[in-house]
Amino acid sequence: MEAHPTLDQIEIFMAVAETGGFSAAARRLNRSQSVVSYAIANLEAQLEVKLFERAGTRLPSLTEAGAVLLEDARRIIAGLEGMRARAGGLKSGLEPEIALAVDATVPTQALARVLGAFGDRFPTVGVRLNVGALGMVHDQILRQEATLGIAGGQVTDIDARVVRAGVGATSMIPVAAPGHPLARAVPPVPIELVREQTQLVITDPTDHTRGRDFGVLSFRNWRMTDMGVKHALILAGLGWGGLPISTVRADLEAGRLVRLSIDAYPERAFTLIALHHVARLPGPATAWMIDRFRNELAACVNAEAPTPSAV
Repeated sequence: MEAHPTLDQIEIFMAVAETGGFSAAARRLNRSQSVVSYAIANLEAQLEVKLFERAGTRLPSLTEAGAVLLEDARRIIAGLEGMRARAGGLKSGLEPEIALAVDATVPTQALARVLGAFGDRFPTVGVRLNVGALGMVHDQILRQEATLGIAGGQVTDIDARVVRAGVGATSMIPVAAPGHPLARAVPPVPIELVREQTQLVITDPTDHTRGRDFGVLSFRNWRMTDMGVKHALILAGLGWGGLPISTVRADLEAGRLVRLSIDAYPERAFTLIALHHVARLPGPATAWMIDRFRNELAACVNAEAPTPSAV
């Protein structure tokens, strides 16, 4: 016959194993010892496995099989407790999941700190993270594919259905590998030399910035949608380009990259904004996340001291 242990039996099994005896488990559970003993005997009969050694010992001890099954019992109870916590959160209006869309210019250390604190504060709320460039965040919010977006301020044609609020700032600086011709040039780098070198540029796959370039100076440029790829290619000496100062600070300090002095490409500071659809008002977890982004991005601004431009 297939075993169908009850949650009550599993909880009693765990109590006996953790307290070291039937009487101690009975006191913990406020049950009679006979009820505890009967539940364990019943569970052993259903599983057809001996869970405790009783003969010749003053206190019952787990058998080898009992020790293995105790881990299964703990997982079952933990899952039940998680289910109860999630149900309680849903009952109080807590979101079951947040779909987060983040612009590639958002400092990764701020993002990591936000998500780390969020996991501690809201253990029952799942997170789906999508990182992209420029108009991607706005499109995901507009299509209601994302609950919350953290975007750069370069995109200004935001639909009226998208609600936005400033949460911080960041800045882009031009950099190149130490062996790159622009890094070896006497500053400020002549624009004629800049135009001859390959520039790596982030491109927008959406229509929000179609036909608009941000700081494109070179006649030859390679376009991509991934900031991480752009960073890696610049480190490899395959071109020059602008990167978030928070991303390259360690590279500059270690000498892996050189900050370029280009009059036509000064440090470009811009505001970061939180976005949500007008039809999807932020729940408790989303509102908390927005406030946390504001705090963490402020810490990054204080470290970098950029001057954000108006959006």
